[in-house]
Amino acid sequence: MFTEAFPIVTTPDLPRLLAFYLDVVGFEMTYRFPDGGDPEFVALRLGDSELGLAADPKAGGPSAAHRWELCVYADDCDAAVDALRTGGATVIEEPVDQPWGERSARVIDPDGNRVLVLSRL
Repeated sequence: MFTEAFPIVTTPDLPRLLAFYLDVVGFEMTYRFPDGGDPEFVALRLGDSELGLAADPKAGGPSAAHRWELCVYADDCDAAVDALRTGGATVIEEPVDQPWGERSARVIDPDGNRVLVLSRL
């Protein structure tokens, strides 16, 4: 049912954090959304590892609700969300089609960690 996973780190300053991971750590950018203007999300690769960075102006500081979430791809977003719900996850965003060509939902695992569930359309 689930096919791949990677963490997504949220940041109030995506250009700064992106420059750090590209220039200092040596990641390469493999995807950005949107194509033009300031990115809201980027996918990075280092060897066989992947990392997502997402812009969120509320992500900084000690009062931030979350700074990362696990992104998991599934063959079928709706079926995956149903399985996660049955397994004890709390669904906070039901599955919905996104403009970038994926179906997405968000759940909270039993320990309170956010999980973004995606399937490609």
